[in-house]
Amino acid sequence: MTQLLRVQNFNVSSDGIGAGEDQTLERPFGHVDPGQLFAWAGATASWPMRTEPGGSRGLDDYLTRDYPRNIGAEIMGRNKFGPVRGPWQGDEWRGWWGDEPPFHTPVFVLTHHERPPLTLSDTTFHFVSGDPATVLAQAREAAQGKDVRLGGGVSTIRQFLDADLVDTLHVTVSPFKLGHGLRLWDSPDELLDRFHMDVVPSPSGVTHHLFWRK
Repeated sequence: MTQLLRVQNFNVSSDGIGAGEDQTLERPFGHVDPGQLFAWAGATASWPMRTEPGGSRGLDDYLTRDYPRNIGAEIMGRNKFGPVRGPWQGDEWRGWWGDEPPFHTPVFVLTHHERPPLTLSDTTFHFVSGDPATVLAQAREAAQGKDVRLGGGVSTIRQFLDADLVDTLHVTVSPFKLGHGLRLWDSPDELLDRFHMDVVPSPSGVTHHLFWRK
């Protein structure tokens, strides 16, 4: 079976911005409040970080549940792993997620500064500097027949889109503008030369954009 490269539950504003500028340790999304972008998922019954019972069912919950389905590895950009720039300063920084990262698979972190792998619980982070096709080949081998998730951020998704390696995308558009930041697109129509697209509005107010390769 074909191993897909999938973008899942990626969140942007109505003007296409998926993250802010000036990332710091205290502000992983820069000037953007991630609570705005992730509110639809955080309200669902299947939100993995939910600490209380309850939550919504329906379309949003279905897509939240789909996040780990048949995923055997993830690729992410260095900025998603942490705020450190340039050469690594020892091994003190171990990611935003503590000792129990939510991935539960091998994760390939794109960086110009390779370092030894880091294992936390059942997640191993590999720090790699190859081109998109090379890194995807490594991730597919590690995924052992399952799909690979392209986790972001914005620049990483654009890099793999430009290399024409992405098979499916699920992008959730929230009904507010951010004005400036890291922009996934000016319009989702930009992808229609390579992808089919379904647009599905949710009662929560967001709109789910589902793309699959032509």
